[in-house]
Amino acid sequence: MRRGGTGSPRIVPAMFEWCMSLAKPKPATIAVRVRPGASRTRVGGRYDGPRGTAVVVAVTAPAVDGRATDATIVALAEALGVRRSAITLRSGATSRDKLFVVADPPPDLPDRLAQLLGSRPAEERR
Repeated sequence: MRRGGTGSPRIVPAMFEWCMSLAKPKPATIAVRVRPGASRTRVGGRYDGPRGTAVVVAVTAPAVDGRATDATIVALAEALGVRRSAITLRSGATSRDKLFVVADPPPDLPDRLAQLLGSRPAEERR
């Protein structure tokens, strides 16, 4: 670090960027089972699918031209308390089983996911 004219330390830009990269949380991957064409949009429930344990997201949008995927992103962002732009589809564009990446997850994401996985709508129970 160099000293400025006022006696306060100045941080070199490269060092500042490196320090900031350490503070950023790592992206989180979330498995989701989509139920398109539901009577109402809701997030909650557990589905043991091919991509592991997944959160069930029921959306009113039909599975046509990616409309159900877009509705899933909106519902998932609201349930997790993140911006829609922070969630991107990683795989499963035409499948009901999808993987989403949350770019800037909140610190309480594991607790929120556990709560969503624990709440299971009555029609999902077997």
